[in-house]
Amino acid sequence: MLGRRNPCPRKCPGYDLQLSWGEEGVEQPAITLPELPWETIVGRLEQIAIAILRFDARLEASGLSAGWQSRCDMTEAVRALMLDGHLVDVGDLVLHDAGMDVRHPTHELTRAAAALKARRTAMARKAPWPVSIDGLAALRGVGGIGVEATAASKGKRPDPENDEAYPPYANDADPWKAHFAEIDALLDRTTRVLAGETPLPKNRSHLVYDPDQDEAENEDRWLDFVKRTSHWPAVAAAAVAWNAWLDLNLYTRLPWLGLTMAASILRSRGLTNHLLPLAAGFKKSKFRPQGREGAKEKLHGFCSVIEEALEIASKDLERLILARELMQRVTAKTRSNSKLPELVDLFLSRPLVTVPLGAKLLKVTPKAIDLMLGQLGGALPRELTGRTRYRAWGIVS
Repeated sequence: MLGRRNPCPRKCPGYDLQLSWGEEGVEQPAITLPELPWETIVGRLEQIAIAILRFDARLEASGLSAGWQSRCDMTEAVRALMLDGHLVDVGDLVLHDAGMDVRHPTHELTRAAAALKARRTAMARKAPWPVSIDGLAALRGVGGIGVEATAASKGKRPDPENDEAYPPYANDADPWKAHFAEIDALLDRTTRVLAGETPLPKNRSHLVYDPDQDEAENEDRWLDFVKRTSHWPAVAAAAVAWNAWLDLNLYTRLPWLGLTMAASILRSRGLTNHLLPLAAGFKKSKFRPQGREGAKEKLHGFCSVIEEALEIASKDLERLILARELMQRVTAKTRSNSKLPELVDLFLSRPLVTVPLGAKLLKVTPKAIDLMLGQLGGALPRELTGRTRYRAWGIVS
């Protein structure tokens, strides 16, 4: 935005900040594109792109894409919080998502639910939308897909053409004065927002937020940086975008958002129709950005994150395919009105399933769930708890 600037931009190796001038002579900080040795890295970029395409094609052919993505979103939300130093039980997240909390939700569980909502929001719209101003705002929880329509329906205003809404003698001096004043106020607010003159909300405490860091300006610079790398190979564009996100220190209270945006860039470039588990790949990889690496080292580090993510995703898909084959042998002998196939789909779309959870989602009694679990027999997924009062089953390695 035109009226905002960071008083002391931070310089990072491989991602230098330069100042460009706008039309009105206002300094606009911009991120310089890193210089990469394309001759030495293009081979690895091609191999990773081919691996992503092959996994995506295999996932689509298996018919388990929806279930795999649902499981991946839940486990990714837990792993993202784990990378931030907070431990959240995936079982608590599954029950919280279904509105069946067994205890009062903790702060960490609420943040994991926010991360889960962000990934689902990124998948709810077509690929380029998450990498935009509106998409990024929705992923942060500021806006939403249907927020504008809901707000408009709640705050309906009278139709100017409706004579009953505006009686002829309601205001003898000027019947349209209030209506035009409202339009002028709206245009004035829009002008201030576009000019970057809208102040920060008063509830942003300086004890929590850094007053010297303008997140709105950094967001604009990051989106501009992503736009300028649109002609790059998809993996390289996602890598430098993620590193620029870390260098700008964007939204530190939402640690899962950087990797989610990197996965959204891969999706927007057509390599995959899903969001890869980059948080799991980052957790398993040895790459830990310290701020001293060059652009080439950061790119290779991100490539190792994608390779580990693809390995984890492939193993999870193999487990789902094997479990489905075993359980389908039992469901093939059931009646057409049986709920057992729906229970199988529930196992394929959740990290774990409990009797109350299955009863609520399938709209049957807990006794019916117990009977269906017994009907699965040896094809029943592994029991995770081993307790009599709280039993849970899930497809695990």
